[in-house]
Amino acid sequence: MGIDKKGGRSGGNAAIITSTEKKIKGFGTLMQNSLPGKYLGKRIKMSGYVKSENVDSWAGLWLRVDGKEKASLSFDNMYDRAIKGTTDWKQYEIILDVPEGATNIAYGALLAGTGTIWFDDLTFDIVSDAVSTTQKEITTPEKPTNLSFEE
Repeated sequence: MGIDKKGGRSGGNAAIITSTEKKIKGFGTLMQNSLPGKYLGKRIKMSGYVKSENVDSWAGLWLRVDGKEKASLSFDNMYDRAIKGTTDWKQYEIILDVPEGATNIAYGALLAGTGTIWFDDLTFDIVSDAVSTTQKEITTPEKPTNLSFEE
């Protein structure tokens, strides 16, 4: 993990995550944290460009909004729209709400398995509530279901 000098989309620097082993279980992430500040009570869009090479499992940008006690208030890691294989620079986005009780915004990119990803030119913007979030709803059934594993 680090900086690839002149490896960026426009010839400048880019962040890079690359595997160093031939086979890897798990993932690596490069991340940063920020106070929520002007984003409190707003819907935000994090955009960035990612390029990949030989990603055997999956990769993506990720964004998490934390509250008190480090509880996650919203999260998206692009798992449902993962980057795989070898791709040229492409822009991706994540849209999440930052509730009033948020205390931290964590963000970055991750690489599961082997391969290499470069990421560059991340931006954060406030968007209208009319723009749908990318976070998938997690629903919990009211009672135990699918106990025979047939569904």
